[in-house]
Amino acid sequence: MTRRAQASVIGESDATPEQLELAEAVGALLARLGMALITGGRGGVMEAASRGAVGAGGIAVGVVPSTELGAANPWCSIVIPTGLGHARNAVTALAGDVVIVIGGGAGTLSEIAFAWIHGRPIVTLAGSGGWADRTAQAPPDTRRASTITPCADLAALEATIRHICRARGLPLRIG
Repeated sequence: MTRRAQASVIGESDATPEQLELAEAVGALLARLGMALITGGRGGVMEAASRGAVGAGGIAVGVVPSTELGAANPWCSIVIPTGLGHARNAVTALAGDVVIVIGGGAGTLSEIAFAWIHGRPIVTLAGSGGWADRTAQAPPDTRRASTITPCADLAALEATIRHICRARGLPLRIG
C-alpha cells in the first residue's frame, strides 16, 4: 500500500488556549506517525493541528467550505476548495481513516454524525470540552456503525491510532 494513513482532526473554530495547545500536539503526533492530517482548513483547532503537523514535517490538508484556495489557514499544505459551505463537513469526516475530536460545537457534531453513520472510528480527547466530552459519554444513536474511544492523553491517543491502523492494514512509522 502506498497511500498514507489519514486522520481527520475536528473541533472548535473558536478554541480555548488549551484546545489549541492540544490540537497542535495532536498534529505533530500524526506527522511523526507518518499520517496525513485532514481538517476543515480554517482557524482554531484546524489551524493549530495543521501548524503542528507541518512543523513536524507532515502534510496538512484543508477541506474548506468556499471555492477559494486562499480561504485556508496558512499551514495547509494542500487545499481542497469545495464550495459546499457546511456540507463540506461530510468530506472532512469521511476523508479520515480515523476521526479525532477536540472540543467542538455544532459543526463538529455534524462531522461526528457523518463519521458515526459511515463507520469511521471516532477518538475523543477527554477533558477537551464540547462534543468531544459529550460523545465519549453517549454515542449519537444505537446503530453501532462505528466505535468511540475516549483518550485521556497523547500516549493513549497514539496507542489507539496504532491499534486502529494495524487493524485496518494501514502503514505507520515505527518509533
